[in-house]
Amino acid sequence: MPVNFDLNDLYAFRALMEFGNFRLAAESICLSQSALSRRIDKLETTLGIKLFERTTRRVTLTLKGHAFAQRSEKLLADFEEVMADLSEVSLARTGLITVACVPSAAYYFMPNIIRLFQARYPKVRVKMIDSSAANVYDAVIGGQADFGISFSSRSQPDVHFQPLMEDPYVAACRRDHPIAGKKSLSWQAFYQQEWVGLDKTSGNRNLLDQALQAIMPEKPCVCETRHVTTMLGMVEAGLGIAAVPAMSMPGYEHALLMAVPLTDPEVKRTVGLLRKNSRTLSHIASELENLIIEQYQRL
Repeated sequence: MPVNFDLNDLYAFRALMEFGNFRLAAESICLSQSALSRRIDKLETTLGIKLFERTTRRVTLTLKGHAFAQRSEKLLADFEEVMADLSEVSLARTGLITVACVPSAAYYFMPNIIRLFQARYPKVRVKMIDSSAANVYDAVIGGQADFGISFSSRSQPDVHFQPLMEDPYVAACRRDHPIAGKKSLSWQAFYQQEWVGLDKTSGNRNLLDQALQAIMPEKPCVCETRHVTTMLGMVEAGLGIAAVPAMSMPGYEHALLMAVPLTDPEVKRTVGLLRKNSRTLSHIASELENLIIEQYQRL
């Protein structure tokens, strides 16, 4: 039987298999929905089999589609491994990678990652979904993101969590604040200051509430925000100090902000990569994931 399809048709097949939705699958490989549909029709016609069951809400693999998926995935993996060994291919590679990331990791850490990645793959677009830990999890499970960066306090059966680092909480303050000269600050002393807090929708708030059950703040917080990055803006404005993950602080000497370690107790969160168990990353998404791992190891 003559082969009347190409690798782009296989990539279209894999995208639709992973997302189960024509719009999301088309966006992930930079195609229109109609172009993606034509590629799938072409593939099914050439093979002489029905690969997908289509409903108004979901697109799922048929039994023969499952069998074809195993063979096509091996073919694509072998092809990408060969192509990755050719240095000139990196510059020509195109595509879209979507990463879901908690804002405290996205604000200062991810821009440098994306800058390094685009130097290697200038034609690859990276889309960031910067949202809460719960939304990062949903984006990974729902297929809107290739993988996620978040923190975990409990295991999830449908995702793989790869720990990257232990991230301690610190007191963020202005350089002209009275605590700025201290080597460390206890939580009890922290709560004696004017402080900015997180609301109950924040994963960081939930983690801190569990770790600090025995400590009662002496003063109510001056202001509540939903995200750590907003809280840092409040600190810059002089509204008070804030307890934030260390990685949310700038990695250089900031003109206004500095961090003081928080102790008694020392509270840490585990930051890592989230990936759906049933999902196989494309070679280019794996390259970005590996770069993130490499850069975390340098922190």
